Amino acid sequence: MQHSIWMYLLVMSAVTLAIRILPLTLIRRQIKSRFVRSFLFYVPYITLAVMTFPDILHATQTPISGLLALVVGATLAWFGASLFKVSAFCCVVVFLAERFLV
Repeated sequence: MQHSIWMYLLVMSAVTLAIRILPLTLIRRQIKSRFVRSFLFYVPYITLAVMTFPDILHATQTPISGLLALVVGATLAWFGASLFKVSAFCCVVVFLAERFLV
């Protein structure tokens, strides 16, 4: 079976353009639905979480140290710690966990 790179590029560009152009052409007025507005508000956060969550667990030598750092980071963020404090504490947790658990 013959595969053409040009066909792949054509399909990829058509899908990419459709994703960007269709909402602009089909939605002409302000969205009033509370459900749709809240859904669209959270889409960037969900996308970021889905892309980063697996890497949190697999970026370390052991998944346990990544899980510990995730729990500590989420707890600190929940209580209002700054991004710098959360990241610093997560790095310390990973360092200590890998030092003593591995």
